[in-house]
Amino acid sequence: MTEVSSLTGRLLVATPALADPNFDRAVVLLLDHDEEGSLGVVLNRPTPVVVGDILEGWADLAGEPGVVFQGGPVSLDSALGVAVIPGGADGDRAPLGWRRVYGAIGLVDLEAPPELLASAVGSLRIFAGYAGWGPGQLEDELVEGAWYVVESEPGDVSSPAPERLWREVLRRQRSELAMVATYPDDPSLN
Repeated sequence: MTEVSSLTGRLLVATPALADPNFDRAVVLLLDHDEEGSLGVVLNRPTPVVVGDILEGWADLAGEPGVVFQGGPVSLDSALGVAVIPGGADGDRAPLGWRRVYGAIGLVDLEAPPELLASAVGSLRIFAGYAGWGPGQLEDELVEGAWYVVESEPGDVSSPAPERLWREVLRRQRSELAMVATYPDDPSLN
């Protein structure tokens, strides 16, 4: 088996050609990527469900819009918390209940009391479900041209306008990818 170069912490941005409706114009933050597979959350799929309706204690820490996001098509009955800790909180300074994924971005233990993180969290998003790939599956999709891989920024996790995130992430690229941001929603109307 070939060695997998980790893409943990990077964004997968769906190409306009990606046909899977679960990932149409999706921006996925990879939380784990190794030879055993990949796991991420879709950052731009808000639901109408208010965080306080399902995780009352975490509602005050959730960024705007204060709703649950559909993290992907897998395990929609489970919740994941992703939080940005300004400065990244190295080692012993990491707050209890938070585990670094990449840079200032980390996973939150939603079983922990929210008070443990309240003073440290810069932004928090709650996701129902996740996106998952088995060993080699994501690499195959990358070869097929289904995804662009770009660097993430901490603000991507808490974008106040998630419906614009796909275009915004592409627009900030310093390559021909910036042009893809202008791709029409329905090319047949062009």
